[in-house]
Amino acid sequence: MRINRVILSSTLIVVALVVQVSVLARLQLPGAVPDLVLLTVLGLALVYGHLGGAFVGFGAGLLCDLAPPADHAAGRYALVLCLVGYAAGLAKPDHGRLRSATGPMVVVVCAAIGSTLLYAGVGALVGDTAARHVGLVNLLFTAAVYDLLLAPFTVPLIMAVARRAENDPLAETSGGGGSAKNGTSIASGWLSGGTGLRIGNQKGGLRVKAARNRAARAGRIKGVKRL
Repeated sequence: MRINRVILSSTLIVVALVVQVSVLARLQLPGAVPDLVLLTVLGLALVYGHLGGAFVGFGAGLLCDLAPPADHAAGRYALVLCLVGYAAGLAKPDHGRLRSATGPMVVVVCAAIGSTLLYAGVGALVGDTAARHVGLVNLLFTAAVYDLLLAPFTVPLIMAVARRAENDPLAETSGGGGSAKNGTSIASGWLSGGTGLRIGNQKGGLRVKAARNRAARAGRIKGVKRL
């Protein structure tokens, strides 16, 4: 990943984790807790694609595994968010432009349900049966509802910030490929501008020549002697 992606992703994930632990987890809502970190990973994956989403998801999950008050094995949520980020990146819109809000909302619901199922499944493999006592169906329903209600206020904003960082002129010109691309664009602009001017001059010259021919023909018809 490029350095601007790493810095932006790290900043957004840390902020999301702090808000989730200090605010959302203290609301004592029934069932699951709104997963702001998951929504951040989804927003970045929809801009960066499947590989970027997998890297961001793994880093975000590992940070959640190590941040207090985590009470599960390290790497458990990292695996879950890595898979979720990869899958969400496959739904990246063409040219990074969303045609409607339906697609991202479907991704959010599927990610909320899928991450809960994966987390419970991995927990069952390591002997964690907490999901059974809480109620898996209740967790799935509340996770989908909470994340769906929170998504319109977070995912579009995260995607907009990520796109803005991707279109940063300093980031584009930092590498050789970006410089070559900009140089090609500038050169093509100059060439097209020169071509347009040349065609315009040719058209203007043809018009003047045609007007002179008509004037000369009219002068000959009237018997006017041209100088």
